[in-house]
Amino acid sequence: MTSHPYRDLFEDLYARYNRRAYVEPDPLQFLYAWPDVRDREIVGLLAATLALGRVAAINRSVAAVLRVLGPRPAVLLAETTADALAASLAGFRHRFFTGDDVAGLLAAAGAVARRHGSLEACFRAGLRTDAETVVPAVEAFVRALEAAGCGRACRNFLPRPERGSACKRLHLYLRWMVRRDAVDPGGWSGVPASRLVVPLDTHLFALGRELGMIGRAAPNLAAALEMTAALRRLSPEDPVRYDFALTRLGIRPDMDREGFVRRCAAARVAAAR
Repeated sequence: MTSHPYRDLFEDLYARYNRRAYVEPDPLQFLYAWPDVRDREIVGLLAATLALGRVAAINRSVAAVLRVLGPRPAVLLAETTADALAASLAGFRHRFFTGDDVAGLLAAAGAVARRHGSLEACFRAGLRTDAETVVPAVEAFVRALEAAGCGRACRNFLPRPERGSACKRLHLYLRWMVRRDAVDPGGWSGVPASRLVVPLDTHLFALGRELGMIGRAAPNLAAALEMTAALRRLSPEDPVRYDFALTRLGIRPDMDREGFVRRCAAARVAAAR
């Protein structure tokens, strides 16, 4: 950890709120039921990509697809086809995602896992030693899913960083799969946590601007990288360490968001004296 006017406040927030008790109803909760990483990486991809809209609807949709995937999602995807999945998901809809979209995504994930051995192995193949973050690997991962036949599903589900998207849901997926603590279950041991990018949602974007950690006007990739760089100054080896606790400030009405912002402002003024 490095010296920073916010460090003690962020560490206190992490100690108080980075706990399993604060996860529900976050769709992250679905990952805890899958001890085999090959299953967990499939479930995590599903839960993260459906994480749009009201959380109750997200959870209903994830649960509906998991009933189709059964007790061993990785095994099912290794043995089934996109057409069979689409038939099983007929009538499914989550916002603008259809059963065909979900079937295309899952079938592509299964094909990528067969080709590389796992989704992690595919992602690791895209890591670049000259890159500070996982952004190039995210681009390569989406391209691999597209090449595996994801088609319209990928266009609906998975934005690409080369188009300037913050790719919030993919970076959320990576946080879940790479980090391991009381909240994030981890499982991907070959991707450095130090290169993760913060999953920039609207709550964190607004907070980052208030704390002077983001200067950008829109929550795009540049803003996500700016926020990540600011967090890296607090925790170089794990810049996404505070993400879960920080986003609770914008979600949970029982947390004192404005008080936290005031304390950070006071700490910044004190450090400047």
